[in-house]
Amino acid sequence: MVTLERFRWWHIDDVLPIERTLFQPEPWTEHHFWSELGQTATRHYVVAVDAGAVVGYAGLCDYPDEAFVQTMAVAAPHQRAGIGALLLEELLAEAARRRQAKVLLEVREDNAPAQRLYARYGFARSGVRRGYYPGGVDAWVMTRA
Repeated sequence: MVTLERFRWWHIDDVLPIERTLFQPEPWTEHHFWSELGQTATRHYVVAVDAGAVVGYAGLCDYPDEAFVQTMAVAAPHQRAGIGALLLEELLAEAARRRQAKVLLEVREDNAPAQRLYARYGFARSGVRRGYYPGGVDAWVMTRA
């Protein structure tokens, strides 16, 4: 059974292999995660744990007028098992706890499974960042208001 836990510094070593596998050629570094986790007033990060192993993670940033999904990832062998939905539900719940009605995120234009997940939770395409991802892939900006 998958459970969510607060993402703590000791999870970084478990998260890095997932990050490196899914987000080449520009994965977040250990330093990047340390920096994010250190901003406790404006960040909310969780890990998904299955049988003691970290299988996913997600993070939210709380800006003055909106919340932003910083990152969300599920290890490839555990994808399409509802873990992404579980992580997203937690981020949306945290945005609500922080009284944020508007939540934004960026997703690769060629990542149809993620786009479908976000659409199920009320996100709609609201913009494009041209060439945002490595290789010149556009990012869709999606908003849930």
